[in-house]
Amino acid sequence: MSQENNVESTENDTPEVETPVRSVVDRRAGLDRRQKSRAEAGYTGPERRSEENRRTGLERRRGAGIRRSDDRKAAEEGEMTAEQFEFVMAIETYKKVNKKMFPTWTEVLEVMQQLGYRKVEARQIKMESVPEPTLYSKVA
Repeated sequence: MSQENNVESTENDTPEVETPVRSVVDRRAGLDRRQKSRAEAGYTGPERRSEENRRTGLERRRGAGIRRSDDRKAAEEGEMTAEQFEFVMAIETYKKVNKKMFPTWTEVLEVMQQLGYRKVEARQIKMESVPEPTLYSKVA
């Protein structure tokens, strides 16, 4: 006997229910809304994409109109002054000796003082509610 004979027909026993076809739309398939004109996108607010308003990430970090000094620019490009190199190496040595990945600001100040730095001049920036530390006399 074949298996076809053993299977009962159920075509008319239960009505077949159609499942709705779900369409999946990939949002990346269409035109990017940023490439549409204001009218096409339906945007009614102020224009923020003009070249004069466009910033790079670097300007945002430093604030408007603030440029890096030549020393800082050179240091960030890998060219350090002797003073910068001495400070970096002192911090790296401190981290290795004390097995600390991230020294606290108090520890950084301690390293600076061990390098010989002292406050000999009043600060040039205004900081409210911050007392001026004791100034050391300048050694000529």
